[in-house]
Amino acid sequence: MTTPPTLRSRTLGALLGVHAGDALGATLEFLPWETIRAHHPNHTSITGGGPFSFPPGHATDDTDLTRAVLLAYRTSSPTTTPLTLTYGAAQHFVAWFTGFWPDRVAGERPADVGGATAKGIRTFQRTGDATTSGAGEGSAGNGSLMRCIATGLFQGEWERMVVESDLISAVTHDDPHCTLACAGYNGIVRGLVEGRGVREAIELGIKAVGDARKLPTHGERRTPESMLELAVKRVEGAIVAGRDLVTVRELAEEGPREARNGRKVLPFKGAGYVLESLTIAVAALVDERGLEEVLVDVVRIGKDTDTNGAIAGGLLGARDGVEGIPGTWREKLQFAAEFEEIVDEMLSR
Repeated sequence: MTTPPTLRSRTLGALLGVHAGDALGATLEFLPWETIRAHHPNHTSITGGGPFSFPPGHATDDTDLTRAVLLAYRTSSPTTTPLTLTYGAAQHFVAWFTGFWPDRVAGERPADVGGATAKGIRTFQRTGDATTSGAGEGSAGNGSLMRCIATGLFQGEWERMVVESDLISAVTHDDPHCTLACAGYNGIVRGLVEGRGVREAIELGIKAVGDARKLPTHGERRTPESMLELAVKRVEGAIVAGRDLVTVRELAEEGPREARNGRKVLPFKGAGYVLESLTIAVAALVDERGLEEVLVDVVRIGKDTDTNGAIAGGLLGARDGVEGIPGTWREKLQFAAEFEEIVDEMLSR
């Protein structure tokens, strides 16, 4: 019988799963399924390159901004309020955006930064207010979902986990589809690191979406009640779709156009819409194959390959533990040693 992964293994596995999925997918970013199938059918290693010519294992914005949120938790304490934590994360976003970051030239912008992320960070720089800096309703990309996992890993109080998922997303992505998706994702993460089964963890994700719907921050953003209710149904639907309607194997083999329910569930073919990325991640989680095989197939779906890989990789790492990530992948990851140090430090508190 296989020994279940430890808390440390699941926690570190989640962070390195994000990093590994990001690095694996960076090579094929923006390519559609058809091109990947024709020209890159055997992409199973972290090789770097891609449209931004990243070195093998180098972080893209997905891992960099995950690190930014992680650093905010590292310097927090039991008395740190959710708003203070959010401001800390926002300040790290600015440091990343302005080049004050490992292996970067000070003052130089990142090679790749999403539109809503750039807008939110610039607004925060100008106003100093992390609660009103978001890009607004209609900006529903996956740019906050890709970075949110530290909250699920290191905020042990359920209510605060939901609040902080919402607030940290809203620094750049305050559309309710994004804030609710982050809460749902972190609910799943919380269940997995606690050692719950996949199906039970997914139910916790759905619960977190419902709890996030009640937060007063939504009202302060003046989201109309009808729009908020619709967003709740869509986010819950995205989780259920990943659990029940599509499989990663079919999406990778047949493409998002021809796979069962692919056209219905992934109308943008995995191109960066937050709910599609959430669906792909949940579909990866329920896939009973090992992390490596599933994550390779996630990337094969195409389009936003690095971010879809990062989001799915976080759940798979929390499920399978760090041992599920190939050693040949882990040894290339830019922040692997730092993430391990932070995990050990925080779990020892």
